Amino acid sequence: MKFYLGGSQLLMSDVVNRRRGTTVAGGGPDSPVTEMDHNVRKLLQASLWTAEAVYILWLFLLRYAPGDPVWAISSETIHSLIGASLNLFFVLPFLNAVGFRFLEAPVLHPMSDGLFNFVIAWTLLFVPLLYTDRRRNSYKAFLIPYMAIRLNKDDETVTTRRTSPLGSVMINGASFVGLIGAAVCLLSVLWAIYGRADGDFGDVAKRLDFLVNLLGFERLAYAIIWDICLYPIFQPWLIGENLQKLPQICPCSWFSCLLYMFER
Repeated sequence: MKFYLGGSQLLMSDVVNRRRGTTVAGGGPDSPVTEMDHNVRKLLQASLWTAEAVYILWLFLLRYAPGDPVWAISSETIHSLIGASLNLFFVLPFLNAVGFRFLEAPVLHPMSDGLFNFVIAWTLLFVPLLYTDRRRNSYKAFLIPYMAIRLNKDDETVTTRRTSPLGSVMINGASFVGLIGAAVCLLSVLWAIYGRADGDFGDVAKRLDFLVNLLGFERLAYAIIWDICLYPIFQPWLIGENLQKLPQICPCSWFSCLLYMFER
């Protein structure tokens, strides 16, 4: 098995070859190549389950990471999470800006709003990708367990599962989902830098300084950074051979996921 490393990305070329129908000469079911493939797959599974255990322990249960664990979460963190949720995709702030004030948008630091919305929009880009994955019958709520479980079976034993109504909408509207995700990601960056200019949030340098300090004391922001670092690893793995159709300009970012929506 070969692995292509681009930045932080990981792509399993043997999966690509199997989907193309290519085989290794002399590679029968009991060949050393098949056995190596099985062993590497098991090693990958063990690594992924270990990563999930570390993820849960470090980000949710232990006190060693910045901020409070989930069992000792502070009211300030809960307030930040509720406020960020109300400002999801900046709908409420923009409605307030044009005069609709049935509900006031919480005034959070633009960096907090931008970071939260960026990772949520990137997550949205994963939804059509997960529904088009042929191993979606093993889908779980968390990405790392999903990537581990989908390694359980060989491609030949994967059964096709009927797509749900939501899945059909996501697959057929993948381009629209991609546009929404891309627009919100871009808006998140602009909002983090220029949002709420009338507030006392300072210039770009002060906002970046706030972000660095935020990562040192708030668990939510710290966890979001973890997700942003993990997504480029699993994204090309899920896209598989379709990644080769994409321009090489930015192969390990959310841009690849966006292009995949239009390449389908």
